[in-house]
Amino acid sequence: MEDLYEILEVKRDASQADIKKAYRKLVHQYHPDSHPGDKEAEEKFKKINAAYSVLNDPEKRARYDQFGTADPNSGNPFGGMGGMDLGDLFGDLFSQAFGGGFGGGSRRNSNPNSPRQGDDIEQVVSVTLLEASKGVTRDIDVMKWEKCQHCSGTGAKPGTKPETCPRCHGQGQVRQQQQSFFGNFVSITTCPECHGTGKIIRDKCDECHGVGQVRKKHKLEVKIPAGVERNMRLRISGAGEAGVNGGPAGDLFLIIDVELHPEFERDGADLHTTLVLTYPQAVLGAEVKIKTLDGTEENITVPSGTTHGQVLKLKGKGMPRVNSKTVGDLYAHVYIDIPKKLNDKQRELIKALADEMEAPVITEEDSGILGKFKRWFQE
Repeated sequence: MEDLYEILEVKRDASQADIKKAYRKLVHQYHPDSHPGDKEAEEKFKKINAAYSVLNDPEKRARYDQFGTADPNSGNPFGGMGGMDLGDLFGDLFSQAFGGGFGGGSRRNSNPNSPRQGDDIEQVVSVTLLEASKGVTRDIDVMKWEKCQHCSGTGAKPGTKPETCPRCHGQGQVRQQQQSFFGNFVSITTCPECHGTGKIIRDKCDECHGVGQVRKKHKLEVKIPAGVERNMRLRISGAGEAGVNGGPAGDLFLIIDVELHPEFERDGADLHTTLVLTYPQAVLGAEVKIKTLDGTEENITVPSGTTHGQVLKLKGKGMPRVNSKTVGDLYAHVYIDIPKKLNDKQRELIKALADEMEAPVITEEDSGILGKFKRWFQE
């Protein structure tokens, strides 16, 4: 049996936050939509979800750390007591002695055919930075279980129907009375005949193989609001797995992945970009145009004496905040472009400026071999 911590690629002492972060990363990496037809990736995806379902639940995780399994009836060190559930044992003892419950009373009386809410589904959705700034409506495919139409969800072959389990009489649980020096105790375990369903299917449906549900792809139109950020979770109520025995459906959680942009970097609601200036523009100041995220150009004032690395702000040209009317700002980081090649006139003008500012520079005459000998003899 594979180690669940190794499947999620985390250490055994990892925090719940670390486990959730590792899970989201791996789900995005191995999601079947990103690997169509890849059975190995699909199997890895299933293992990741199974491992997360245990390690994300503190009670199941503690049980797994102690017994090596999250199943209380598997690998239990007290299994030699005839499969006795200690919670049920002490529950019956205290119920008889004091009229109160002690652990698991409601579970003992649970009805396997009672309505249960469907499972939640998590799915990654990628959007561009521009889509995140404006909001987008996206059609997505969601794989989930639905009632088998061939057998109407019974799991039995058409023309037949499930039978009430003869061992537990439809309860899904069996009671066993055991005697010890404390007295008589009643232990309650899952019925081994029907596996807790309370029903036996003699002739299984050819389509769903007795499950009563089949997995199908569902197309769903979702609206992603403006301002969403990476790893933000959007909840769509009732779009998860169908409920069991008439219970409500679970929810769909969309995990947002915002793609990187080649020209803009995001910091919350603010955007950062580079503004390339010439030396005269930086020294004397200028009114230049800067491109925004949506492709339009805005005027920005460059004050005289602007230095390399200085940051200029364009207010209200950043990202919108989710469910808010406020918008972030666009910050332009100045980069002064120093030309590597000059024509004769440009070189003459800059040399004249250097002389005017009494700033020593190296001329073409000084940069050659003769110039180097000349400076050597002058020293």
